[in-house]
Amino acid sequence: MPRYFITLIVAVALFMETMDSTIIATSLPAIAADLGEDPIALKLALTSYLLSLAVFIPISGWMADRFGARTVFRAAIVVFTLGSAACGFATSLLDFILFRIVQGMGGAMMVPVGRLVILRSVPKAELISALAWLTVPALMGPVIGPPLGGFITTVFSWRWIFWINIPVGILGVYLATRFIENFREDTVPPLDLKGFFLSGIGLAGLAFGFTIIGQPLFPPWVVAGLLAVGAASCALYVRHAFAIPAPLLDLRLLKIDTFFANIAGGFLFRIGVGATPFLLPLYFQLGFGMTPLQSGLLTFSIAVGAVAMKTTAAPILRRFGYRPVLIWNALITAGFIAVCALFTAATPHALILATLLVGGFFRSLEFTAINTIAYADIGEHEMSKATSFASVSQQLSMSAGVAVGALVLELQRMGRAGHEVLASDFHLAFLIVGAFAASSALIFLRLPKDAGSSLSRKAHALGEPERQRDLVPED
Repeated sequence: MPRYFITLIVAVALFMETMDSTIIATSLPAIAADLGEDPIALKLALTSYLLSLAVFIPISGWMADRFGARTVFRAAIVVFTLGSAACGFATSLLDFILFRIVQGMGGAMMVPVGRLVILRSVPKAELISALAWLTVPALMGPVIGPPLGGFITTVFSWRWIFWINIPVGILGVYLATRFIENFREDTVPPLDLKGFFLSGIGLAGLAFGFTIIGQPLFPPWVVAGLLAVGAASCALYVRHAFAIPAPLLDLRLLKIDTFFANIAGGFLFRIGVGATPFLLPLYFQLGFGMTPLQSGLLTFSIAVGAVAMKTTAAPILRRFGYRPVLIWNALITAGFIAVCALFTAATPHALILATLLVGGFFRSLEFTAINTIAYADIGEHEMSKATSFASVSQQLSMSAGVAVGALVLELQRMGRAGHEVLASDFHLAFLIVGAFAASSALIFLRLPKDAGSSLSRKAHALGEPERQRDLVPED
């Protein structure tokens, strides 16, 4: 069976998860009206999902090693699908929040374990092309989700935004059972329960705190308290992780230059990129008076650029190398984010489309480079820990990106009569998040010149041995 078919199975699951996390935003007013709740209260449905992700992502690698990657991936799809179906039948706010938590438990396992399936199925020489496919749904979900959610809610019912996941989930379970091997480790250390609770409290506090910054959902002291508790728990986890031989999230992996570049550089880059799906629709609708449909059609061009990238990422990285691409492409992408500040109501839509399309290409290329270089020097036995660690970092950085964008807008409208958001408020926001993305180049400068060479076909052609796979595939 072609290895890329396995990648496609995982990509579909990833697309279902990333789109679901954004599609609900457009439908919140309709859901609130149907459940008899205030729309602001429905924000808890978004944050409860993020909390579930933050708590359960760290344990995903251990689960895959203990029970097998296929078993956990398949179970994650089932849990996510059942939670999604239950959301469609919710009759109260409490029901809805609980079912979103169940969805988050499935999503927390589905994405990192799906990536682990690819890492253990595809040779490193083909990893660039394989993971490029995963970049596309990750970028398409946030831009397709809002307009699709609005369309389904308007034409059918908000409940169908959850029920459409049922046939996709059933197909995913069948394909995973039929085509994915159940790779697992021979020996698995005991579960780090103390680390699980410390990381869960810490990451949940940070993710939740970042998400509600700049929103009237909770008073500032609650936000500050969540961030403080989250930071303190993470600090306690750091001390714990270096004191035991097999921590849940192994911080010793940061000693590997290429993995450190993924975590630190990727975090800064994703702050900029993670803020744009939040800022652009508001910019177009509140600043320029566009309809949700007009806004969605413009932002969709980002996904088109991402799709165009998937066939060119591997040749570009093999031609120029990881270090130059990561450095210069981070600056190019940051420039495309910052240039959004120059858009006005009079800017031709064709020019906006072209800018977002080309920007989508470069940001997708950067994501592919960041996501693949993480595993360039990771041994087979550390793959599951690395995927969990990388997924945690990705989740936090995207939440931080939205928080930074929202905070800049909130600070600019404070004290203004009417407290309204103006188009000019977005200019500084785009410049600041663009600066975050550009600062990732400083991290990538630390990479050695031959970083990522193990992912190139040329490296294997020159005699670099393929790492032996000490994994046990189960039928």
